[in-house]
Amino acid sequence: MPFPGRTPVVNPPVNVARLAAVDAAQAARVLHQVREATLSGRRARIAPRPVIEQSWGRMLRGGVDPDRDVRSRPLSAEEVRRRREESPLGRVLPVLRQGLLSVADADAHIMVVADAEGRVLWREGSPAVLRKADGLGFELGADWREDVVGTNGVGTAAVVRRPVQVFAGEHFVRTHTSWTCAGAPITDPRDGSLLGVVDVSGPLETMHPATLAWVDAVARLAEARLRELHRDSLEGLRAVAAPILARLDGGALAVDRDGWTAAVTGMPYVRRVSLPRSLTPGAHRLPALGTCAVEPLAGGWLLRAAEEPPPATGLRVELDLGRAGRTSVTVTGTAGSWSRELSPRHAELLYLLAEHRTGRGAAALAEDLFGDPSRTVTVRAEMSRIRRYLGEVLRHRPYRFREDAEVEVLLPEDPRDLLPRSTAPAVARRRATAGAGAG
Repeated sequence: MPFPGRTPVVNPPVNVARLAAVDAAQAARVLHQVREATLSGRRARIAPRPVIEQSWGRMLRGGVDPDRDVRSRPLSAEEVRRRREESPLGRVLPVLRQGLLSVADADAHIMVVADAEGRVLWREGSPAVLRKADGLGFELGADWREDVVGTNGVGTAAVVRRPVQVFAGEHFVRTHTSWTCAGAPITDPRDGSLLGVVDVSGPLETMHPATLAWVDAVARLAEARLRELHRDSLEGLRAVAAPILARLDGGALAVDRDGWTAAVTGMPYVRRVSLPRSLTPGAHRLPALGTCAVEPLAGGWLLRAAEEPPPATGLRVELDLGRAGRTSVTVTGTAGSWSRELSPRHAELLYLLAEHRTGRGAAALAEDLFGDPSRTVTVRAEMSRIRRYLGEVLRHRPYRFREDAEVEVLLPEDPRDLLPRSTAPAVARRRATAGAGAG
């Protein structure tokens, strides 16, 4: 649709990708002329592509100034880390890197991953292009929503919910017209909600006609991986819940932390239960289920339907470090217990949290594990993995076991054999203390 009050453009839009591949300089000139004519209300020799014209119309109606570079304040480093930990996109970064990053490096591009709010959470690729992106405000934590920075590969793809390539002068804001990007939305395969956008950006002359299809194909691979991870997660939760459900009378179901059902007994199957944003153990009234007793499970919740939920009993956590190479954690609640074998790193972290019941920050845990408080990224990544199966058994900020949980640590007969392969300074000190006591 032409802009209100403007002379309609009758010439068809140019195939920008093909023109850029043949003559990038000519493509840049053509796009500049189209932009200047269209935004000034004059008749353009060549029409802007429909997706671009529609975006420009939204910008004009929304009052975005094409000649003024307006930027929101970037997120703090701590907020970027928090969003990374919570975003499902972090789990498919290997897919995105494998599909895009090696080629992006070779072709002087960068890969950018933004969340559903248009905030840049990851940025990797050519150092030269990263420096250029900094000058455009295309930095970590930056806000690249369309209604903030104008037509672009991240924000416009999020609005139209399909892959979009924005070439040079097709950017609405003038300062971005030296930039070219191709973005594709990544949606949650469970319900179709937008998770974010993956984008490949760089100079116009390095863009290939197939770039957009390439980025979209990798985005679809990421969605397939998310679907696979969801299926695997439900199967793992089902294995934990099955023996517990078998012992219960009445209706109950096991759901993951987003409410997707893994197993059910004594009641009709419900594909998904709407859960409060901050669910806690205890009695709750849930839509479609009524009053329920809620208990944590490995990676989810046990929901027991009842007119009067039974009184909750204490939550008990048993950390078994007594068997070399076979460490495990067992959680016991009202309905029964479940166990999970631990990796060496997770055994170290849970032991440290059991030793510090008031909590431990990421820097303190990094000091405990590595003797280096700066290695917080590794600690946060591992704690994020632990919380996927322990869920509400653990709190964060600082990391700690729930205050109402009874935590017991089962040690080897000889405390000097505690986590014998661990090189963590805090664990080594504990073994040395035990050895001094034995002497």
